[in-house]
Amino acid sequence: MKLMELYHDTIMGATHGLDRIRFRGTLRWLANPRGLSRFMSQTQILLKDFGDWVEGLTARIRQSCESRADAAGIEKRYLRSSGVNKELLARQIAAEHGITDGSICLLSVVEPCIAPMVKGNRASKKLELVMAPRKCVFLYHYFDAPQVGFGHVRIQTWAPFNIFICLNGRHWLERQLQQAGIGYRKDGNCFPWIEDLDAAQALLDEQLRTDWPSLLNRLTFDSCPVLAEVLGPLRPEYYWSADETEWATDILFESTAALDRLYPSLLHHAMRVSDSPSVMRYFGRRETRGRIPDELISDYRRRYEGLRVKHWKNHNSVKRYNKSGSILRIETTINNTRDFKVYRHPDDDPGRPASWQKMRKGVSDLHRRCQISDQCNERYGDALASARVEETLKDVVSTACNRTTKAGKRYRGLNPWQTQDYTLLTFLAKGENALGGFRNKDLRHWLYPEVETLEKHDQRKYTSRTTRLIKLLRVHGLIKKVARENRYMLTARGQTFASALMAASAVDIKELTEIAA
Repeated sequence: MKLMELYHDTIMGATHGLDRIRFRGTLRWLANPRGLSRFMSQTQILLKDFGDWVEGLTARIRQSCESRADAAGIEKRYLRSSGVNKELLARQIAAEHGITDGSICLLSVVEPCIAPMVKGNRASKKLELVMAPRKCVFLYHYFDAPQVGFGHVRIQTWAPFNIFICLNGRHWLERQLQQAGIGYRKDGNCFPWIEDLDAAQALLDEQLRTDWPSLLNRLTFDSCPVLAEVLGPLRPEYYWSADETEWATDILFESTAALDRLYPSLLHHAMRVSDSPSVMRYFGRRETRGRIPDELISDYRRRYEGLRVKHWKNHNSVKRYNKSGSILRIETTINNTRDFKVYRHPDDDPGRPASWQKMRKGVSDLHRRCQISDQCNERYGDALASARVEETLKDVVSTACNRTTKAGKRYRGLNPWQTQDYTLLTFLAKGENALGGFRNKDLRHWLYPEVETLEKHDQRKYTSRTTRLIKLLRVHGLIKKVARENRYMLTARGQTFASALMAASAVDIKELTEIAA
């Protein structure tokens, strides 16, 4: 990552891996009215008996979980409100009872869900199965397991008996470090200091080689032993998917002072330069002319972890904040996997040739999902690298603002306060070419949008004019040509130059005076 190369003298190292993961287990037989109807037909359960049948299963599941809690000697507590912070409550109970390993507590609460119900159809005058919003009791089994650390299993006690499991890769890493005998200091879900960062990264990488269905099934049936017996006729093979994943890159600075000196410029840079096209580039997406993403928002606010800047696109996000004083965390959260692709056989059929398919939430695509998240963090970190603070603005821009000679031909310097050059630098700074570069027509469309309405023969002079500007940028070393393509990419110098000027141009005179003072 360029950011680490730039500030290597104040950085101890970095780790990247899973943070919070929310898994969902689904019994496909029960998850839709058609499958449930077929099952009830095969097992000869009448629609009028549906309520009694499900209530019987619900009672057995709740009794099994409560018996398991009694056997483990842990506290059972019914919550009157679903708004209670259950994780905080579980940690308080663990602290009160001195629990550092194993089961912590069993919480029960009524929460909304989508579940099958039998309703009368007035038109057909018959009963029918429908999926509808309702409420039921959910059971939360909190634990601090020897393998994965702190987490919980959430059981929906009414059909379709969905399972939700929340784990955290950093809590998991703590258990791995303890077993490996590696020293560390932990604060919440991050590590300001680890004795051996390379070994810690190897342990985080090892998490990705987990047999996810086996691990999740084990946690499920350990929380509710009777579940397999209750659902025996259904052959309970849960389909495991990851509803939400967080992938965090933690850059460990040597001191809080070192990060505090850098962080204000990073905040300013993110809010001034990270526009919509840039955010799309962080996610590895190219903006298609005429198509707008469903949701693209940037936000800055103060959280308890630190000052946070966050960018959303279609329910996925990348954010960055300072944690524990000396940690710069860049984190990508993926909820909507359909925005990305994975190279696999269609429908997992080996007989069909592999191709790029839309990514699924299933754990079979989890490795690719983590890879994309890591790349997103990398691109975001590289974009932040252009907000360097060691060099003055004059040091950064002076060479490109002066005349230069190449191959015996003289070229003018760039004038950032002249309208055309300012618009040109805006194009570079906004990240339009952070991933795939740009072509002549992309820059022409940016500089001369009115040309698109002209006839092709009238557009040629603008194409030539754009070509001369591209040549000027190349001569000053701000862009480079992609080999064997009519495409250009920003150099590191170009990214720093454009971003520094755009950031400076957005600051008012009063603020500049205060900075200079």
